[in-house]
Amino acid sequence: MKIIDIRTRCVAIPLNAQLRHNTGVHPGYFLRTILEVFTDEGIVGLGEVGGGDQRGALQKLKPRILGEDPFHLEVIKMKVLRSIYYLSNARLYAAIEMACLDIQGKVLNRPLSDLLGGRVRDEVPFIAYLFWRYDRPGDGKNDETAEDLADYCQELHETLGVNAMKLKAGVMAPKEEVRVLELCRDRLGDDFGLRIDPNGLWSVATAVQMGHRMEDLHIEYFEDPSWGLEGNASVRKQVRMPIATNMYPAKFDDLGPAIRLGAVDIVLTDIHYWEGPRGVKDLVAVCNTFNMGVAMHSGAEFGIELAAMIHTASTIPTMTFAGDAHYHYLTDDIIEGGLMTYESGCIKVPTGPGLGVSLDEDKMKHYEKYYEEKGDYYARFHQDPYRPDWYPSVGGI
Repeated sequence: MKIIDIRTRCVAIPLNAQLRHNTGVHPGYFLRTILEVFTDEGIVGLGEVGGGDQRGALQKLKPRILGEDPFHLEVIKMKVLRSIYYLSNARLYAAIEMACLDIQGKVLNRPLSDLLGGRVRDEVPFIAYLFWRYDRPGDGKNDETAEDLADYCQELHETLGVNAMKLKAGVMAPKEEVRVLELCRDRLGDDFGLRIDPNGLWSVATAVQMGHRMEDLHIEYFEDPSWGLEGNASVRKQVRMPIATNMYPAKFDDLGPAIRLGAVDIVLTDIHYWEGPRGVKDLVAVCNTFNMGVAMHSGAEFGIELAAMIHTASTIPTMTFAGDAHYHYLTDDIIEGGLMTYESGCIKVPTGPGLGVSLDEDKMKHYEKYYEEKGDYYARFHQDPYRPDWYPSVGGI
C-alpha cells in the first residue's frame, strides 16, 4: 500500500458565543484544516489540524510522503518532522499520523484504539470548559461577573452531566476569576472537579496569592499559573496544589528541563503538540516513569480530531482526569451524524474501523463556503471587538 495523494480543505463552524481568552477572542467560529490521505488501494484516511489555514503548509509536505506506506510511520515521521529543524512542525505531522492510523484501522478493520494498545475504558469523561463569553446565547449579553460563569457551569452540569470544570482565566481581575471556582464549589459540592488556567498571564506574585486563596477549594490543578518553566516552577514551590501545563513543556525538547526544574505535576497531552497519538503514548510513558499525572488538552477540535483524542485517551490507564473539550460551544460538526453526544458527561469511544468517523460531504461544502466568507481569524487573533485598543500582555497582573 502506498500514499498517492492528499487533499486539504479549510472549514469553519459557528459557535454559540464569542469566547474570550488572555490573547484575544474566538470571534464566533472555530476553523480547522481537514486532511485526506489517499492510497493506491482506495482507502482514505482523515486528519485535522488547527492554527489557521494550514492547506499550503500540508501541501508542501506532500512530496515527502507520496509513495510511502501509511504503516511505516517512523519513516514518515523522519521525513516530515525530523529532517530540517526550521521546517519541523509537530502539528502538521500529527495530522498526517492521524490520517495514517485511520488508514491502518480501516485496513485491519479495527478501531484506532486497538492500534495503540487497546482501550481500557469505553467512554471518556469531559469537563465544562468555561470561557468569559461575548454575545452569549439566550440573551445576547456578555459575561461580566463570577455569577455569570457559575450559572453556566451549573447549566452544563445539568444538561451534559459533566462533573468537572475549567475556567479559561486571564481575562477578568484575578480575584473575580477565583471567585468563579468558589461559587462552583459552593453550588456543586466537594466532589465537583475545579481547575483554572490563566495561560501563563499572571505574575508569580499574583499566581501565588491566588493559589493561597484557592488552597481550601482543593482544586484538581492550577494550569500554567505563570509564564514559562521558571514561572511554573516558582509557583509550584509556594502553593499547596498540583501545577499542570499544556504550554511549558509542550514538546519533548522541554520535557527533560521541566522535570529537572520540578516545574509541573501534570502534563496535558495534546495530539498536535506531542507528535500524534503515538507521540502522546511516548509522553505518557515518560510521565509514568517520573510519577507525573496526565490529562487531555483541547485545541478547539472538530469531530475528526475529537475522535482521535477519545481513542487515544481510552488507552491510557493513568489518564484519570476528565478531558478538556471546547466541543459544547460548536453548533454543528463536519462528520456524519453531526455532533457527538454527551452521555452523563462522557463521549463513547467510536467503535468503527480507524477513527470510526466519516466526513459529511454536504456539511463540508457548506462549512468550506462559510470559511471563505468569514476568513482566517488567526491574522486578527489578538483583538477584542469590544475593546479596539486592547492588546495581550504577559506577567503584568
